[in-house]
Amino acid sequence: MSDSKRIPQHVAIIMDGNGRWAELRGRQRYEGHAAGIEPIRASARAAIRHGVGYLTLYAFSTENWGRPAQEVDALMELFCQSVIHETPDMQRQGIRIRTIGDCSRFSDKVQAHLAQAEELTAGGDKLTLTLALNYSSRDEITRAVRKIAARAAAGELAPEQIDEAAVSRALDTAGCPDPDLVIRTSGECRLSNFLLWQASYAELWFPQVLWPDFTEEEFDRALDEYARRDRRFGLVK
Repeated sequence: MSDSKRIPQHVAIIMDGNGRWAELRGRQRYEGHAAGIEPIRASARAAIRHGVGYLTLYAFSTENWGRPAQEVDALMELFCQSVIHETPDMQRQGIRIRTIGDCSRFSDKVQAHLAQAEELTAGGDKLTLTLALNYSSRDEITRAVRKIAARAAAGELAPEQIDEAAVSRALDTAGCPDPDLVIRTSGECRLSNFLLWQASYAELWFPQVLWPDFTEEEFDRALDEYARRDRRFGLVK
């Protein structure tokens, strides 16, 4: 593995390819989503092993509501069951769970399970695992602008005080460092409305592997690739 000095502090993953994985095997799309749980475990283990402090997973986008109702219902049930089953192990591993996105659209049942998972794992100090749920970056930025506008209208914030830091503080990810590395599985080469503000200077990695086949070794390969990148942030070195 590469020099520990080149380990990213924050890795974000667009978990793509569950449906195609299932279709290639003649299975239902739901089975692909269910098979995508183990790669989440593997990625969390690998992140802790390498000393990555933050792992953000694009679990459900605002656009996903447009999928067939049966698939959405299955995903909601999978969220609930996964949170119930995985939370004790997350606690043991020192993983703190948090969510970003507008979770108000989810059922009371889903919201309750997510809130309980966040509460039970609040003391985790090995890894912050953030689940992007009913999330889109444009929606997040729009909501942040509304917050800032409301503060300005109330006289709490002068226009000249609105800078990049003020915008970042109004985003769902406030308090979390920007991602150093964004991975999208399945070979698709786009961000699909994910962390557009935060990923401005992130390194991008697009492996061909479908998400259910993403292993700890794949995570290691992504970190090796990151370690080879020369990050200049617009400067000359």
